[in-house]
Amino acid sequence: MPKVLTAGRPWRVILLFAVPLLIGNVVQQLYHVADAMVVGRVLGVDALAAVGATGALTFLLLGFTWGMTSGFAIPTAQAFGAGDAAGVRRSVAAGTVLSAVGSLALTVGAPFVAEPALRLLQTPENLLEDATTFTVVTFLGGSTLMFFNYLSAIIRAIGDSRTPLVFLTISCLLNIVLVLGLVPVLGMGVGGAALATVVSQGVSVALCLAYVVKRVPVLHVHRDDWRVTREDLARHLRIGVPMGFQMSVIAIGTLAVQVRLNELGPDAVAAYTTAARVDGLAVALLQSLGLAVSTFVAQNHGAGRPDRIRTGVVQGVWMSVVGSVLLGAVLVTGGAQIVALFVGPGEERVVSMAAHFLHVNGALYAILGVLFVLRGALQGLGHTGVPTVTGVIELVMRVGAAIVLGASFGFTGVVWANPLAWLGAVALLVPAYLRAHRQLATEPVLLGGEAPDVLVMEGGPHEGSAVMDAVVPDVEAVGTHPGHDRRPGQDPGESSDATAHAVRDDLPTLSEAAGPCR
Repeated sequence: MPKVLTAGRPWRVILLFAVPLLIGNVVQQLYHVADAMVVGRVLGVDALAAVGATGALTFLLLGFTWGMTSGFAIPTAQAFGAGDAAGVRRSVAAGTVLSAVGSLALTVGAPFVAEPALRLLQTPENLLEDATTFTVVTFLGGSTLMFFNYLSAIIRAIGDSRTPLVFLTISCLLNIVLVLGLVPVLGMGVGGAALATVVSQGVSVALCLAYVVKRVPVLHVHRDDWRVTREDLARHLRIGVPMGFQMSVIAIGTLAVQVRLNELGPDAVAAYTTAARVDGLAVALLQSLGLAVSTFVAQNHGAGRPDRIRTGVVQGVWMSVVGSVLLGAVLVTGGAQIVALFVGPGEERVVSMAAHFLHVNGALYAILGVLFVLRGALQGLGHTGVPTVTGVIELVMRVGAAIVLGASFGFTGVVWANPLAWLGAVALLVPAYLRAHRQLATEPVLLGGEAPDVLVMEGGPHEGSAVMDAVVPDVEAVGTHPGHDRRPGQDPGESSDATAHAVRDDLPTLSEAAGPCR
């Protein structure tokens, strides 16, 4: 059900929007947990280590596509918040064209670099064959992941975070069933685990498309909308490419960590892989809040509500800190017991190393929580410079920790790579957001930009239930409500026809100063 996020108490709107994202991320991470359990217990620690050895490489490319497609949806959210129905359609058309080009390049080119890249990463010879198989299958099906991410992003951009959750849950459940069938029953090994992911993602793409076609007319692209201009493409690339680059820069740092882990042996790789699965569950909760803040900020930026942005981001930071403390307490006190569920008996060394990872990371989650919220806020405003620079800082910190601390302290040194990267990024994000916060205080508030108090009952996965948590606009009437026929910052006397295609992408004070943080 499409919703605007420009009315209601900011903390409540953000939290209610974040809950489906949170559940979806947890469901997705639970799949990875189940996948790791099946691979580790059925195929052994070496197979689990082989899958883990592919993580940084697949994240380098797939992470770029995830960040890029998320960026493509930000102009969509801004246009929706501004009530620019034509702008929403043009944004969807431009994002679809760019996603198609990116998925083609990924599917055709990436499989050829799999084995050479894994060798470059010094993947142990006994893991190389399985790692190559897993990587090639994953890249061949990369287009399904890319389009599912994009379709989910544009559905969330119009305020609907629940429908992607439904389709993601179906995909993950199917994924688990397929893994159980392809790995232990049909004996397809790690290739079967990768194939299960590709097939289930393909199903989720089909479900998203069917939903948009049947239930979300605001996202229906007209024939004329496909005539995307160079300016349309450039606007999306200005946001999408830096966001993708942020993810890739993080991945490059992870590659350095992976090289050091490979040098430390299979036990270190298995321990890090296992701990990362558990850690991913906790990080997903914080990441969901950051993504919710990003969409909240984008819609309110489009609607000309800087007052709501200022309030919502501050409240989002407090929610992230509280959540971080609770999550950290769970991992610090129960890390070893959780890790023991992933490996067979007799792997006490792996359990001990993985638990150490969780203790260090869990104790410092508050830094990561603040990072996600502030980065999401800047991205929602259309600013990509500072978030990109923070990605570079994370790269330097991760590589430095892996090389220097890893050489001196072994696995313990590598474990500190993530917390040091978070700390370096937050050191830049805090002053950067404070500048934006002060600038927002000087901007006029367009009270006419709030949504009309109209509840729209729509079908789809939630048919028969009315969600009253936030004001829901009549999406058919978008563009007719006072304040919805002009872009943010436009003088009320200007012609809406002359500005219907414009979306403001950033604030002046931060455009010069200029994300999944993992």
